[in-house]
Order: sequence, then structure tokens, then C-alpha cells
Amino acid sequence: MSFMPFNRRFYPIFTIVLLLTGYAGSAQGDLPKLGKSPIPDVIKAMTLEEKVKLVVGAGFNMPGLTPSGTGVGQTQDRVPGAAGTTHAIPRLGIPSLVTSDGPAGVRIDSTRKDHEGKTYYATAWPVATLLASTWDTAVVKSVGVAFGYEVKEFGIDVILAPAMNIHRNPLGGRNFEYYSEDPLIAGKMAAAMVNGIESNGVGTSIKHFAGNNAETDRNTSNSIVSERALREIYLKGFEITVKESQPWTVMSSYNLINGVYTSQSADLLTTILRKEWGFQGFVMTDWFGGKDAVAQMAAGNNLLMPGTTAQSDQIIAAVKSGQLSEKVLDDNVAGILNVILGSPSFSNYKYSDQPDLKKDAQVSRQAATEGMVLLKNEPGTLPIKKDVHQVAVFGINGYELIAGGTGSGDVNKAYKVSLIQGLVNACYTPDEDVKRAYTVYLADYATKHPKKSFIQEFMNPTPPAPEYAFDPGMIGKKASATDLAVIAIGRNAGEGKDRKVEGDYELTDAELALIKNVASAYHAQHKKVVVVLNIGGVIDVMPWRDNADAILLAWQPGLEGGNAMADILSGKVNPSGKLATTFPVAYTDVPSAKNFPGKEFPEKATTGMFGMKTIPAEVTYEEGIYVGYRYYNTFKVKTAYEFGYGLSYTSFDYSNLSLSSSTFNGALTAQVTITNKGKVAGKEAVQLYLSAPHKQLDKPAEELKAFGKTGLLQPGESQTLTFTLTPGDLASFDAASSSWRAEAGKYAVRVGASSLDIRQTADFTVGSDMVVEKVNKVLVPVVGIEEMKGK
Repeated sequence: MSFMPFNRRFYPIFTIVLLLTGYAGSAQGDLPKLGKSPIPDVIKAMTLEEKVKLVVGAGFNMPGLTPSGTGVGQTQDRVPGAAGTTHAIPRLGIPSLVTSDGPAGVRIDSTRKDHEGKTYYATAWPVATLLASTWDTAVVKSVGVAFGYEVKEFGIDVILAPAMNIHRNPLGGRNFEYYSEDPLIAGKMAAAMVNGIESNGVGTSIKHFAGNNAETDRNTSNSIVSERALREIYLKGFEITVKESQPWTVMSSYNLINGVYTSQSADLLTTILRKEWGFQGFVMTDWFGGKDAVAQMAAGNNLLMPGTTAQSDQIIAAVKSGQLSEKVLDDNVAGILNVILGSPSFSNYKYSDQPDLKKDAQVSRQAATEGMVLLKNEPGTLPIKKDVHQVAVFGINGYELIAGGTGSGDVNKAYKVSLIQGLVNACYTPDEDVKRAYTVYLADYATKHPKKSFIQEFMNPTPPAPEYAFDPGMIGKKASATDLAVIAIGRNAGEGKDRKVEGDYELTDAELALIKNVASAYHAQHKKVVVVLNIGGVIDVMPWRDNADAILLAWQPGLEGGNAMADILSGKVNPSGKLATTFPVAYTDVPSAKNFPGKEFPEKATTGMFGMKTIPAEVTYEEGIYVGYRYYNTFKVKTAYEFGYGLSYTSFDYSNLSLSSSTFNGALTAQVTITNKGKVAGKEAVQLYLSAPHKQLDKPAEELKAFGKTGLLQPGESQTLTFTLTPGDLASFDAASSSWRAEAGKYAVRVGASSLDIRQTADFTVGSDMVVEKVNKVLVPVVGIEEMKGK
């Protein structure tokens, strides 16, 4: 569990210590100081204006784009390019906090005007979807430890990460920032990341809390979701992370849930987050999130970011008029001060601006190999044979790596290793004619599309270069001259915009033609074709996968991506990643396809920040709990690649599944033995699913309840994994009684290599119905929802 800076339960002890050491405080006329006086005394010494300064950020400092009413930012005075700061109150010993994006690495300016010749690059880590595909919390924590050290050494107090919303739909623009379609994976991975980052004495902000599953109309969209779907799918991951890592902060999302902005919802931020889950940190808004500063204060949203003068004026007026109790304001201030006490800024940490980027690059590379997923491998294709030397790399993304997504998830990095460079580093020889064609094409495109500033790119993204139309005759010649064809297909997306089906989820005509032409030419020469997917989200594979002999899903693998890809392709590393999100046969098979991203109400449109039109919208989560594999497996809908799927260069045997008891009595353990039956060393991600009785409540066919990854098993070596099931693992949420309940009856433990590839099963019984936990009746939809049912 992460270290919390200063918990309020320690106030009485802290006060006694101060008295014993002779502190007389204001009795001697001295001002209380944070860290030397109890927090209530510091708050008591603050003026109303100072309290409001602490709960409203220091402003938005973006040259030429400062919205009307914002304060003067302090961010540029401390860490150029950081996302925002809080106000300092020096007379009371309160420093400002520095926050920075983002989920895939520290995003700050790489150069500074007053330090010519010096750079401030950070590591671009593999995106969250890749990290989830490792199925290994130890790997994710190791990334977090290295990530957190960079956060600290660049002078950041709180990194705005990890992001952990659910992959509700494959078109979600920020899915690359998020871990999975499954809340257990999302919660466990995020907790590992938080624990890793915060082990450095810096903070995190888990986001976006909650129900922010699309970018379209994200500031105005009302997510209409049932209590059960919220509790089981969209809140569960956050609950796991809060309870297992206690992040310093939580970021409320832009959207509304059942008619109320999340940053203005006491049900969400106080009742659930604090009272039910025991969250001890503070809540901040997403940048310019919400509409009513006073309602945000009342809901328990401690900090409004980046902060505007209008918000400050509203809160001051509300306190003076009695609309907002000053005690509520004091509570919000206390939550922030509690975190400041443990921050690097408070301890005046002398950061270096020089983390060990070479060391961290190797952490990034190793993590990337662990999360790449081998989707297909015809015999004799991968790893690349020893007699293969000359390789033709087709596809623009073989020459231009997509290390990570756009927007706040982007990172200013010193370099990125392309696939072709990775192959060269692994001692393969690329075909120079093919390389020259793509290099010239991409250089010409870059000249015609000069680089924009971050905000210009955010407002008007540069379209990706269309796939190069390689001459089929030349492809035929190269099939004769080279030993192997590798085709790279790339996709990128990011903040502010969702993906589209045509030309994004689906491949373009040019991409399909390239795969077809290369496959025809190389197969005619009895040579292999490998497709590498450098993508941030799910794409359509069905029209072309039969043309490929092998498919490597490399995701967006961070700055060392090309080297990591080559590690897998060459066999230096045996792939062990598995899907944490489903690849459907067709987009129309996705359970939310008919209602994503929602419907707009253009007649109610208004002009918002930066002069942009804002359109009220809503989306009804009609699929309920049937998200991802919960839908496909329950309704027996065929998928292209199921949840949990992933191949290896070796094979594994599952045996000796045993349960500690045939009846459940408070807890139950399951053990299974995994043996490497192949010829090379490898790791296996082992998954435990549970099928439960469903006489009283509708249930998915099975749900993931535990997972683990073996060590590197040598041929013939075995390892026994142990999993523990608790009452909470058996329970489903019953909205009628506002409780988590487990039905009496027979439960099936299903252990396997994927959600469909089940290798061992065992049963146990629950003798009588159990009420595992009683919770509050909150976040109730105000309109009816015709939810999908499994029965």
C-alpha cells in the first residue's frame, strides 16, 4: 500500500507531540506553519481568500490561448510544460504543488529558453493497454517505480496518471491510456502502477472518475448507467485501486452520470469514494471540468484545476452569503494540506532534472516485450529462422514508430526506435530500395505538414500519412530478392476525439491492397509474411489475417518499441502477452455499437471555451454488465481473438487443479500446476474465471476473478500457482437491496489460457445466500434503461 503523506487520524498524536516540545503557537503571537502546527490550526489562521486560493488552481498558462477569467498561472515559473499548479501561501509555510501529465510518461517541455543546449526529455513508457496485456502486476509496478523516479527528479509532485476507464467500445479515442475491458485487470494494474510511482514519495491521480468512456462531447455527455453496471463494471476498478494503493489524489471526469456532473456528485465523491471505500486523499477536477464551483466544493471535489478567477469569486460569494458552509471549504482545504505535507515541494526536495533515462529505457523495452501479443503464428514463421538475413519492411509505420497516443498521453522523448531500426539492431539487413521509397515518401509528407505546437495539434490534429502505394511489380521483385516480408500497420488516437469505423477501425483500401499484394508475391516464392500491429486500440483483422503467416500485436510500445518488436520477432524474448481486451469479428458485434458514442442535442448547443461549440449529449449504457467478454461468451458471439488470448513459442500444460474445500466458508484457495511442454523457455499468464448460480440475478457466463503469471519456465519445468477467492469475488450487485450478494448453489472454477481456452475445472458450493456488503442507494438513474439480459 502506498504511503499517505499525513493522515488526519494522526492529528491528535501530532498535537500532543507539539505540546510536549513546547509549541505555543498563536498564544505567543506566532503564525501557525504547515508541518509545525496541527492542520486545523493552519486552516484557522487562513483568511477566506487564502482558503479559496488553495482549492482553486493557479491558472492556465498557455501562450495565446488563456481562456477568459483564468488566473495567472505559476506553472511556467516552476516546471515549464507541466499541466498546472496550486497556489502557495508562504506566510503559513504552504508551498504550491506541481502536477503533470500523463499516463505514458512525464509530459513537460523538452527545452527551455533560459537553459539553451540542455534538454528535459522523459521516457515514453508502453501504453496502458500493452501493460495490461502483460498480465503481470510486478512488471507494471517496476515501470511505476522508474516512472515515479522521473516524476520526482523533474520537480513534479503529482503525476496525472494512471488512467483506468473501461474499454466499453473499441472506438474510444483514449482506450490506449486505459487498461482493459475488465475491471479486475484495470484495478490491479492501476494499483500496481500507483504503488510503484508513489514508492518514490510522489503522488498519482487516478482518472477519470468515472463513466468517461468516450471523447465525443466529453464535457457535456450524460452517461445513463444502471446502479449494477456502475458498481460491477465502471466503479469496481477504481475501488480496487483505492483499497490496494491509496493514491494521493483522484481526478473526477468531465461527464455527467445519471444527470449530475461527476465533479459535482456527493454520491460519487463522498458517499462512495470516501465513506464506502475509505479514500484518504483529495479529489481534483479534470482541467476546466464541471460547471458549478460551489456544487463541486459541496460534493467533496477539493481542488478545481487549472483554476479560474470566476471560480474563486463564486466560492467566496457563496461562503459569505451562507450558501456554502465554511466548514465544507475547510474540509476540502484539509484534504489538500494533508497531501502537501508528504510532497517533494513541502520537503524542498532538490530535484536534479537528470533521471537515468538510459536505465529507464531498458525498463521500458523489457515491459514492452512482456505485453506484446502473438495473435497468429503458422509453423516455421516466428521466431525468424536463422537463415533469414534480408528483410523487406513494408508499411509506413515500419519506419515511423507510434510510441504512444496523442494529447495528454503524449511524451516529449529524446528518440524513438522504429521497427526497421530495431531489426537492424538485431542484425537483420533491410532491403534498401524499399527503405528508400518509404523514407522519401515520409520526408515529403513531413515537409508538407510542418510540426505544430501541442495546443495547435490538439485543436487541429495533423492527419496521419496515407499508406504508401507500393508498386506491385516492385513487390514481386523484392519477393525474389529478400528472405522475409514484414508489414507494419499503425493506428493512433487521443484526447478529444473518438475513432471512426471506416479507415481507422477498418483498414484502408491501400493497407488491404498492400497486405494482399505482398502476401501474394511472397507466398508465390514460398516465403513468409509477418504483420506487426503498432496500434493503440482494437482494429478489424478479419479481411486480411488469412494473408499473414504471423501477426504480432505490438500495441504502442514506448520509445524502445522497435527494439522490443525485434526482441520478439527474433526469438530473443518469447512472447507472453495476452489480450486484456477483445478483438471482435466485426464492429457490429460490439454490444455498445448501436449507442456509441451517444446522441447529441444540437438545438441546445452553446459556445464554450476557446470559442468551441459545446453540444449537450447523452449515452445510455443499454448493454449493462455485458461488456467485452462478458457479452461475447454469454451470448456465444464468435470473436476474432477472445479476451485472454495470446500465443507463445512454447506450449504449456495445466494440471492438478485443486480447491481447498468443496464448500465455501469465508475463503477458498485454488491451486493449479503449469508445465512448460515445449522446447524453449517461456512464461504463461494463467486466468481463473468463475461461473455462478443465476436464479435470482442475471449473470455473465463467467467472470475473471484472479490471474497470475509464471516465472520464466525452462522446458519441462513446472510451477504451481495459488489463487484465493473471497466472498466479494462470489458476489454480484443487487440494486433492489443495495447490496453485494452471493447466491446459494454450485460455482464452477474455470482455469485456463484464455476466457475460452479453459484447461481445468472444479466446483464448490455455497450453502446459503450471502449478503457480502450493504452499500448506499446512490447514483440511481432518473430514467428507465432497457438493459440487455443474459437469460
